Formats: sequence, C-alpha cells, structure tokens
Amino acid sequence: NTSWLYFHVHTTPEKFFIEACDEGADAVLAIDRVSNEMTLTGKKDVPPSAVTRPICGIMGTIRLVAGMYLVVITRKRNVGSLLGHAVWKAADFDVISYKKTVLHLSEIQSQENKTFLSMLNNVLTTDGFYFCTDFDLTHTLQRLANTSPDFQEMSLLERADQRFVWNGNLLRELAGQPELHKFALPVIHGFIVMKPCRINGKIFEWILISRRSCFRAGVRYYVRGIDSEGHAANFVESEQIVLYEGAKASFVQTRGSMPFYWSQRPNLRYKPKPIISKTTNHMDGFQRHFDSQLLIYGKQTILNLVNQKGSEKPLEQAFDRMVSGMNNDMLKYIAFDFHKECSHMRWDRLQILVDAVADKQEEYGYFMVNSEGKTVAQQKGVFRSNCMDCLDRTNVIQSLLARRSLQSQLQRMGVLNVGQRIEEQAEFEKIYKNAWADNANACAVQYAGTGALKTDFTRTGKRTRWGLLMDGWNSMIRYYKNNFSDGFRQDSIDLFLGNFAVDESDGPTPLRVQKDWKFLTLPIIMLVAFSMCIVCLLMAGDTWTETLAYVMFWGAASAITATIILFNGQDFVDAPKLVHKEKMD
Repeated sequence: NTSWLYFHVHTTPEKFFIEACDEGADAVLAIDRVSNEMTLTGKKDVPPSAVTRPICGIMGTIRLVAGMYLVVITRKRNVGSLLGHAVWKAADFDVISYKKTVLHLSEIQSQENKTFLSMLNNVLTTDGFYFCTDFDLTHTLQRLANTSPDFQEMSLLERADQRFVWNGNLLRELAGQPELHKFALPVIHGFIVMKPCRINGKIFEWILISRRSCFRAGVRYYVRGIDSEGHAANFVESEQIVLYEGAKASFVQTRGSMPFYWSQRPNLRYKPKPIISKTTNHMDGFQRHFDSQLLIYGKQTILNLVNQKGSEKPLEQAFDRMVSGMNNDMLKYIAFDFHKECSHMRWDRLQILVDAVADKQEEYGYFMVNSEGKTVAQQKGVFRSNCMDCLDRTNVIQSLLARRSLQSQLQRMGVLNVGQRIEEQAEFEKIYKNAWADNANACAVQYAGTGALKTDFTRTGKRTRWGLLMDGWNSMIRYYKNNFSDGFRQDSIDLFLGNFAVDESDGPTPLRVQKDWKFLTLPIIMLVAFSMCIVCLLMAGDTWTETLAYVMFWGAASAITATIILFNGQDFVDAPKLVHKEKMD
C-alpha cells in the first residue's frame, strides 16, 4: 500500500485541489480554504480557472496566528534505490497560506505570524529530510521482515514507526481520514547515503541510514537527558545495509543522551556545568527508557564515552549506578574515557574498546537474508553509544563497530575472500570513511548547529593538525549559536513537532516576552568602559599616574560588569520561549 508519487496543486480563491498525477490515478484532495475541511474528489471537480503548479508531495498542514498553512515539498533529489524503491531527499519546500491576506491581523499579530513562519522555515531548511513513496523508511530491514500480512495492507502513514516520522504533527489532519492516506508522506529526518561499491570485481550496494527520533527532539544544551516518558534527547537509530546479488544484511546501532534527568543550559560559559536533577526520581524514566529499548532492540550494551574526570564524571557515575540499580542481565554497561584514552592523538587506542566488546558483537550478530530470500540471521541486541552530545565521539565508535560487522557480512556473502580485510580495500575504505563522516556532520548540524568534530579521523583514520584547526573553528561557531541563536532553533523544533500549538484565540503568544533592563544596559556599560580603558591607554594623560588611574578605573568598571554578566549568564542567552522551562529541565 503506497503513496502517490507525482502531484499538481490547483489553486482557486476558495480551495486547493491536490491532484495525484500517477498513471491511472483519479484522486484529488480538496482543501477548503475557509472551513479548512479536507475531502476526496475526482479530476472532474477541478475548475479550469485554477492556477496550477507541480509539487513533489505534502508535508502537512499547521495552524499559525493568521490561520492554517499548507506545507508542500517543491523539489526533490534522488538519493538512490533501496531494494528497487526510489529514495528521495526533500530539497525545497513552500508554505502556502489558506487565508488570502493578513489584513485581519493587528500589527503585533502580523509580526508574530512572521516569526512563526520563519521558525517553520528554520526547520525546513535544516538539511536531512528524506522520503519514499512505496517503501517504509522508518523501519529497519529486520523489523520489516518480522511483520504480519495486515501490516502490508496498512498505509505508509499507519505502519510507520512514529518515533521517526518528523511530519507526524503536520499530518494530523490527514491521518484522521484514512481515505486521504495516499496523499500523506511520512518524512524522516537524519541522513541517508547509498553507494554502489566494488571489491574483488564484485559490485554490491552499501547503504547507511540514520533516523533521528522526533520525541524529545531539540538542540544541544537545551535538550539533554530524558523526559518523563523515557524518551532520550538526540536519539538516533543508525542502520548499515549491504545488498549483493539478492542477499541483504543489516546492522543496527543506537545513540542517545544519558537517560536520566540532567540539564546543561547555556550561560555564556564555554562549557556550562551539567546539573543532575535532585528533585526527580531518575529510576522511573530510566526504567521506561530501557524497557522500551529492550522491547524494540533486544539486549543492550551501553558504551558511555564521557570523561571520567571533571564535570562529566558525576554523569558517568550516575549512569553506572542506575544500570546496576536496574539489575537486568540484558543490559551491559561499559565506560570508556574517550578523551583520556585517545589523548595525544593516540587514536589507535580505540581498538581497545572494539576488542573489549568483540564477544558481545558476536553474540548480537546482524540481520541477514540469503539470495533465496531465507532469513539466515537475526540481530539479537544493539550497542547504545553516548558521549555528552552523542555526536563526535559516538560517531567515531559507531563507524568502527559497523566496519567489524561489515567484515563478517561481506565474507559470508562471498564478496571478501578468506583472510582479506576491509581496511586493505583502499577504494572502498575511502567511500566508507567519508560516508560515516558525512553522517556525523548531518547529525551534528541538526543538533549542535555546525558540522561534527573529529571527522578528520573518520575520513582518514588519522588525527591531523588541520582537523584540530577546523574543530576549533566549529567549536567557536557552536559557542555562538548555543548562546545566541539556539533558543529560536529550539522554539522552531517545538512548533514544527507540535510540542507548542498556536491556538485560535487572539490572545498573546509566549513570543511577547520583554527582556528586563539588565539585558541591554549591562553589555552597553561594559562596552563603554572597555572602550574608555583603551582610549585612556592610547591618549596618555599629563602624568603616568593620571593615565594609570583612568585605565584602572575604566578597567575595573569593565571587569565588574563582565563578571555580573557572566554571573547572570542565563539571562543573556537566547532561551526558548514557547515550551515552559519545567518541561525542558
């Protein structure tokens, strides 16, 4: 049961008609621009006076201050073919208003509507939305293989894994009317790469899919730990797939924030101190998180890569304590201090960890179907990796574990000969490393706002001086964004996913928060004092004591205001406004 592939939007002043243009299709979705009603009609109902344009699919609908909006995909790019199904990356979107004008809004409402529109565009322009009209991208090959016949009968929207449908909130109206499901495209957010590769003259398809969870989604620093449902921040399921002459294999890993209640809100410091909540019962959420993980994936080996000293140490100890507290032999916990073990560019030491979990990796295995279509292996468990952000360190480890799995799969499929190692296949190694580094970048841009760090190691297998420089640059941009633009980004995600809904009443929205006097005055005082300090240094007074007195006065004034600003750091950063703080902390 599939979705349509080609569409036209016909617009009249009263209605939108979305026509399915696939061969043999006579389905038209009519949307009333006044009553917001959606109905299924045929091509004969489209008036000839309508203005027509092609689109690639419907993302869904959303209510803003001015009323309802239709979000459509206007351009798509083919990423490749998965088991004969075309996979597309959404390349451009359009947000179309049901209302013909915004004259019914007051000046303030009009301003707020513009802000909400720019929030929507902020999410839509974040790279990484993918869809497929006749295959379910939200599930792993193993989950798809273990389904019932009724599952095949369901529409893509009904059978999708809700954790990974990023436009689930936008499709709510369509979801309520089963006859319209063929117009609903579940879209995932994350990263997909598909590469035809050759080893020993044998051509196989190598695929990497990362699916970002839309539960507890958000930006680094504002979204950490878990929520009361047990959903972890920055949770990503990564699946590596190999297809060769009808046989297919898949290896799944997960990453996600440390699953208890902790926060690390920006406060102008380079690295805000993480705070573990003292008021909540961590075990409730922790238990919920792992109960659902064990149900979906089977056994778990937790790889905690955070520092075992400094501000990250209490988090590592808490995680360790809670795993012991759960007392479940399906869970294994391993702490590996990535930065300490690999200090002074000793990246070869990662092999210590890979070797330490080799037995577990044998035990968990991978999913495999032979060329006759018979399932010959199932994956019985996953590695759940985390660092602080679950980006840079995590991705490095995941790429190493995935390579180990691939080695075994390619030998079993007859692509690699006995005794051959993937590392020696230079051409494939290059494709493999670059794809994993691109995966790191995509996940990092989506969570931290800039590319990943340490990708020089993933790409080349070596840590380089240039890589360190690039990491410095990315860290600087991350610092700026985390402190001065991430509140807006967090609000955008909350609006898009429906954690915040614009209601129909004309009341004020949370956007009308006035900053208090400190916010403007202190930075101005600091700048003036600092400038005066420099001026006094350059234009010396009559005596050096006079100059010194001036410099000391203005220097002290700028130092004191800077200290006050840092002390009240949380008031000066760009914090989210839409979803209440309690929910985030």
